[in-house]
Amino acid sequence: MTETVTGSLASGEKTGSKSQQAYEAVKARIVDGAYSPGYRLVLAKIAEDLGFSVVPVREAIRRLEAEGLVTFERNVGATVSGIDPTEYLYTMQTLSIIEGAATALSAPLIDAASIARARAVNEEMRDCLEHFDPVRFTRLNQDFHSVLFERCPNPHILDLVHRGWNRLASLRSSTFRFVPGRARDSVEEHEALLRLIENNADADTIEKAARRHRAATLDAYLAQANH
Repeated sequence: MTETVTGSLASGEKTGSKSQQAYEAVKARIVDGAYSPGYRLVLAKIAEDLGFSVVPVREAIRRLEAEGLVTFERNVGATVSGIDPTEYLYTMQTLSIIEGAATALSAPLIDAASIARARAVNEEMRDCLEHFDPVRFTRLNQDFHSVLFERCPNPHILDLVHRGWNRLASLRSSTFRFVPGRARDSVEEHEALLRLIENNADADTIEKAARRHRAATLDAYLAQANH
């Protein structure tokens, strides 16, 4: 009896480990675009690719469904979710307000070294435009903005900013995949933001510039979606 229970636990731990591996593998493919919106996730094929049974893959897909990255459709099965326009709209509107405030509050505390770090990231983004990689561009974009808001002295606002970015990531890995033309303007707006901070612009000016920057990406996506 004891041997049976022990064996069952060991098997459960092993399955749990494989479930986590399957979750990370499938999520990575969704994030990097290998599995694009609408892509049908055939459990047996994924399991074969990973060298697992179907069970841990099914568990992984359920987790991804709970996170909004996967949807189940009748007579179709599991597919990769697209952007929920309403959720994206609300998230971007909220983030433009709270991130604008966080950036304005951070500005007096951002030193020359941090500005140099942000500018170096923005130059990487500029280089990325040549052979555009939306996932890398988005990752660099978050790195850039983190420098600008990470010194925000208000922990409650900072927490809301982090939650906004996390919610954005769960909606889709990269908005720039849908509006690649927005990327070049974004880089230029980053430089303008850095100059405002370097020149000790007042908080209201910095906050408005940060909000306009975020809103411009939302407007570009909505225009593309409506088109």
